Amino acid sequence: MTFTHGYAANGDLRMYYEVHGRAVGDKAPLLLIPGGGSNIQTNFASLIPFLASKRQVIAVDEEGHGRTAPTGRPLTAENSAGDVLAVLDQLRLDSVDVLGFSAGGHTALALAMQHPARVRRLIAASTFFSRDAVPDEFWEGMKTATLDSMPAAYQDADRTLNPEPGHLERLFELDRQRIIGFPGWSEPDLARITAPTLVVAADQDVMSPEHAVRMSRAIPEARLLIVPGGHGDYLGELAASDGDLQALLRTLPFILRFLDA
Repeated sequence: MTFTHGYAANGDLRMYYEVHGRAVGDKAPLLLIPGGGSNIQTNFASLIPFLASKRQVIAVDEEGHGRTAPTGRPLTAENSAGDVLAVLDQLRLDSVDVLGFSAGGHTALALAMQHPARVRRLIAASTFFSRDAVPDEFWEGMKTATLDSMPAAYQDADRTLNPEPGHLERLFELDRQRIIGFPGWSEPDLARITAPTLVVAADQDVMSPEHAVRMSRAIPEARLLIVPGGHGDYLGELAASDGDLQALLRTLPFILRFLDA
């Protein structure tokens, strides 16, 4: 399987990206955006081989995550969507399919709303669009959260890639401020999305299945998939799955069917 990687500049930000596999016929490349605290490897290392055997896969590290260095700006969905757009421009891709997980799902939603022509199909996985998707205790907990609350798998992965002092703490604070400052979108905002969309959530996810239903009804003609499990195990996400890929293998056929429709 072919593999390339590089950086795309958006102002001071240089977003790291990987390209797995070759372009396949008329199938659009699939862009993967990891969740908060995570990187390409912790979020998608198990998923990419299954996907890249069938289509080209592009994966990115958001600001401060993995191999993308932080800048002085805040980490927001809109800023990150601009970074992703720089990657697409550098790779000369007019449009791609997009799968965004958790906080990466916010970036995917922002990209689909701001640049609809660049998103052919959209998968919003374990993400939410409004602050009422989670209880008030969630927001209060984020205000006082410390590095100790970050999964050990994320801490170990970042220390391996970025051993310099303070990097992990900077990563954690970027994510914490991103969530605390998340304003959310309205249902009319989501109604601007033109890409065929699949909303995916687990029945024991961070947000409730009822919120996933609301999202699927707000996005025109969106489809909905609720799977048994937790936050990301169905994608093989390392912290959630602990290497057990049974949930991924059960979910993958539904994702491929949607992308190939």
